[in-house]
Amino acid sequence: MTRAEIVEALTNHLGLPLKSANEAVNVVLEAMVQALRRGEEIELRGFGCFRFRQRKPRTGRNPRTGEKVAVAAKKVVYFKPGKELKEQLG
Repeated sequence: MTRAEIVEALTNHLGLPLKSANEAVNVVLEAMVQALRRGEEIELRGFGCFRFRQRKPRTGRNPRTGEKVAVAAKKVVYFKPGKELKEQLG
């Protein structure tokens, strides 16, 4: 699902004007990005959580040359679906 499809769903379901629905989606997504930048977790009860995981440093491989490359440790965002979402999906 794309951002445009979310905006369209808001306009159809709530009867919001397209401009207002687009602004609402942008505000929510920007708030989520800012929270993640601050290192916070995002929990949407019944849907799931966005959290950070620490990846260890490792040795990768350049697919073009086959040369070994050192890949540094880093934090990555991952999504863990909530119990209700898991039940709805099967």
